[in-house]
Amino acid sequence: MRVASLHIYPVKSMRAVDLDRADMELRGLAHDRRWLITDDEGKFLTQRACPALARIVAAPFENGLRLSAGGAAFDVAAPANDRRTTVTIWNDEVSAVDAGKAAAEWLSRTLDRPARLFYMDGEAARTTSGRWGSKRPVSFADAYPLLVTTTASLNALNEAIIENGRDAVTMGRFRPNIVIDGADPWAEDFWKVIRVGDIEIDLAKPCDRCLVTTLDQETGEKQGREPLKTLGKIRRSAHPDLPDVTLFGWNAAPRGEGVLHVGDKVEIVETRPEGWPLA
Repeated sequence: MRVASLHIYPVKSMRAVDLDRADMELRGLAHDRRWLITDDEGKFLTQRACPALARIVAAPFENGLRLSAGGAAFDVAAPANDRRTTVTIWNDEVSAVDAGKAAAEWLSRTLDRPARLFYMDGEAARTTSGRWGSKRPVSFADAYPLLVTTTASLNALNEAIIENGRDAVTMGRFRPNIVIDGADPWAEDFWKVIRVGDIEIDLAKPCDRCLVTTLDQETGEKQGREPLKTLGKIRRSAHPDLPDVTLFGWNAAPRGEGVLHVGDKVEIVETRPEGWPLA
């Protein structure tokens, strides 16, 4: 098995940046979801409520970020920590740094709604819930530092979608960080720990999928009911802690830091005694 592709999302819910090489930190891949969009009350925004986020490209540079959409661009430097405030993401309150008025005005115009930009610096602390193992540092990602998927499972899903007379979906709809090639379909359900290059990664829980997977990841436009409709038939959770949700990919956390490359070898270090229970 090998790493087929690597992806980061510098601003949560904006477009993916594809990489050939990525530095792994305990919070996840470097520059991944270290920036967050909120409403004017400091509550996080994603494509669930603001699909237009998919139309903005966020490209990190040293100590800053370039945002671009519709031919317009805006550069923002990583803000100093004297503008700290608390933002809310799911049930977590995180002390982050406000990127300032100019960034807020550019985003508000681009998204056609009040919006602010916040940065997770080294002082900002957030961890996973601990519900699925020990607590781990995490960025502004939904639940875990990493999302791991496989090309074989996407192919199996698309075969089922096509059999139902609908169009296949791309891997980008699932917004993964690490995509693995060379596995059997759904083999990841049996992986507990994998080694990617020199880094061991814990696969903590399967990822329950939401309506973002039904949106075009360049326009934010709704593309119908797939892949959720087919996942609901072939990948519905029967686990008591994740009842009646659809699953694709695994939430994961690294055990250490290092460097990953496309093409790196992937090995299974530890397996689960049984596959994840599905309906």
